[in-house]
Amino acid sequence: MEAKGKIQFVLDNKVDELSLLSAKVETMADLWDFSDSQTMNLNLVLEEAISNILFYAFDDDSEQKIYLILEYDDETLSVEIMDSGKPFDPTRQGPPDITLPAEERSIGGLGIFLINKLMDHVEYCRKENMNMLTLKKRIK
Repeated sequence: MEAKGKIQFVLDNKVDELSLLSAKVETMADLWDFSDSQTMNLNLVLEEAISNILFYAFDDDSEQKIYLILEYDDETLSVEIMDSGKPFDPTRQGPPDITLPAEERSIGGLGIFLINKLMDHVEYCRKENMNMLTLKKRIK
């Protein structure tokens, strides 16, 4: 069976869009026959990435759009996430010190750490006033 495809969708910068994202990922994972663990990990990665955009990218409550493109080619899933928020390169963030007790750790950083652990490739660029985050995962 040949599993290929491309899904594009747009989210508003509202927290309740995270449930829409999860539903779209579930539908896509069924279509492309991903395992339950692959689907769970993808949902987790996308929720972390989109949450960072929702909570930190925009200075006001004006309506903004977040664009997602998911493409699967039989062995590699590629995800592009684009937003017009403040420039932020998650690939330049150092890993959190996970050896410290939780109460001694600085707030934040675990989501980016998780994304880097679960994905095979994470790349960022800023183009035409847009943050562009590309995530890739080999699916076996």
